[in-house]
Formats: sequence, structure tokens, C-alpha cells
Amino acid sequence: MDDTNPLSLEQEFSIKSFESTVSRMDLEQAQQCLVQLYRDSILREENYKHLLKHHWGFGEPPCS
Repeated sequence: MDDTNPLSLEQEFSIKSFESTVSRMDLEQAQQCLVQLYRDSILREENYKHLLKHHWGFGEPPCS
């Protein structure tokens, strides 16, 4: 864990809960979960890019 940006107690609990869930999965379930998490991270990154572009006004035609 990166000590320069500590997680909240709620976030730590969420990680422990996820760890418990994953420990009960078989290999195939864990692999599917990992692929879904990766897909979700890509979608989240694209959403951030879109929001930042919109907020900063990139890609929009200049106002006349």
C-alpha cells in the first residue's frame, strides 16, 4: 500500500471484503472477475478522459 495516500477505513474494509470473496472463487471465476475488472478500469479511464475533455473544452468547436 502507498503510505503517501492512505485509504479510508471504508476502502480498507471493501478491499478485505473483496479479498474474502475472491478467495472462495475457483480459477475460472477468478479469471472472469479479473477480466471484468480490467474492462471496468478501461471504461472508467475513458469516462474520465471524456469528462476532462468536456470540462476543459477540448474537441469542441470555438464559439463564434
